[in-house]
Amino acid sequence: MSTEDTGPGLQAGAVTAPPSKAGRNLPAAIAVGGGLGAFLIATLLFLPDAWFVIVAAAMAVATWEVAKRLRESDILVPRIPLILGGQATIWLGWPYGTTGVLAGFAGTVLVCMVWRLLDQGLRATPQNYLRDVSITVFVAAWIPLLASFATLMVQQDNGPGRVFVLMIGIVCSDVGGYAAGVLFGKHPMVPAISPKKSWEGLAGSLVFAVIGSILTVTLILDASPLTGALLGVVLVLVGTLGDLIESQVKRDLGIKDMGTLLPGHGGIMDRLDSLLPAAFVTWLVLTALL
Repeated sequence: MSTEDTGPGLQAGAVTAPPSKAGRNLPAAIAVGGGLGAFLIATLLFLPDAWFVIVAAAMAVATWEVAKRLRESDILVPRIPLILGGQATIWLGWPYGTTGVLAGFAGTVLVCMVWRLLDQGLRATPQNYLRDVSITVFVAAWIPLLASFATLMVQQDNGPGRVFVLMIGIVCSDVGGYAAGVLFGKHPMVPAISPKKSWEGLAGSLVFAVIGSILTVTLILDASPLTGALLGVVLVLVGTLGDLIESQVKRDLGIKDMGTLLPGHGGIMDRLDSLLPAAFVTWLVLTALL
């Protein structure tokens, strides 16, 4: 979750008062977060193939949110090929694995490059072409490419269990960071980007995420506790960096949230900033060590 979001009370490293005092509807945030969590758990338990549908739909909405915000700042990312190409990137992973994901991503980049070149017509000279295409490639990598690893995981041995390990690790990181930040946070980590994130919050995230990951890796995946400890540390690091990346993007755009779809949370993308890079590293660690 983004460092500029204060809402379901799971912000790692918060050093201010509880989120409900920072302009968020805390009861709505908890209700929405709990409902989404229950829905995802039920899907993974009883209909794991539907995980592709859920991830693909969420990434389409997230891409639309980001593209809309970028266009409000006169950054003309090609929305149609970006959204459709993101779907191809995710869905091609079903039959072709990582090869399909790479092919979908490369195809998306190529089509977006041509689309932006010609979207003003054959007689018009494109303006800010390099800037717009570079940001388009960034969005394609940031959202559908990273998300595709969450869908690749569900196809592996004990795939739903691997996704549970990812989700529980991130939740533990958020809870530990929020609790430690509120109770002990005094030293801002990167105040120029996110003044609410503290070193004490980071320490809390590490403790909770490592414990949670050790338990889930050993109990759900029947793997070594050392694998769980390594995964917990990596999840906190990349999750924190994911928070900071989205915070800086929103600072550049001068906005608080990417969208308004989820009460108390902001938009879909505001719930995915730490999950997206975490999906990749969880896939990488578990694929390499299990």
